Amino acid sequence: MEAVTARMTTTAARLARLARPRRPAGPPRPQPASQQPAPAPGTSPPARPPGPPARPAGPPARLRSFDPGRLADLEYRAWTGYYLRDWPQVLAASAALIKMGPGMDWHRTLRSAWLALRAIQLWAPYPHNDPDGAQACMRHFYALIRLSYGTPASPAEAARLEVDWWRAHRQAQYATTPGHSSDELIESVTRLYSYLFSEPETAVRPAAAHRAHAMTLSDQWVREGRHPASPLLPLIRAALVRTYATLLAAVHH
Repeated sequence: MEAVTARMTTTAARLARLARPRRPAGPPRPQPASQQPAPAPGTSPPARPPGPPARPAGPPARLRSFDPGRLADLEYRAWTGYYLRDWPQVLAASAALIKMGPGMDWHRTLRSAWLALRAIQLWAPYPHNDPDGAQACMRHFYALIRLSYGTPASPAEAARLEVDWWRAHRQAQYATTPGHSSDELIESVTRLYSYLFSEPETAVRPAAAHRAHAMTLSDQWVREGRHPASPLLPLIRAALVRTYATLLAAVHH
């Protein structure tokens, strides 16, 4: 895996240098407020025009804009790679998923993808896995995400919620009474979405329900032998597309 990562890092760095645009000459940028002259003593600063407060501009808003089909396809590749234990496929899909959001350089992208891969490798064994190790990797993962996008507010809380839905899914996967476990899985994914996007749980629960359905289909595919030509595979991808289309409708504003 280190060799795969080294090759991806070298190629990514070369592509990043070639693709980096040169900034054209232009008029000087306006000074930021911190560098503008202060108002004269005895005067008041100019009032802001009335109206609703502007949403913060910049990188955090980029996480609210994505292509549901492309995102679903990459996660589908990551899922099938996970269950086939094709770790290079998981790493490549994870790196592409992370790079979909503009603003993260290739070095940080590959580091984040490696942490996500290590987390699921530590989680994968059943029944004896390492949930604490997986959560530690995801805490570092979300810390890197925050460096680029400004969110989540707490990488530790995001990691806890992430691994919690992994736990809920595994419980549903091996449950003898699947109805209750499926409900818990939906609630667990809902809490994660609500936290990551700062949206009410009612707004993101439909997306969580579609994701839980995708996982149910995936579990059936695993039980039936993980055949690469299984008719379940396009259904899994379609459920993931519905997940992200519904999520986009809830968070894209």
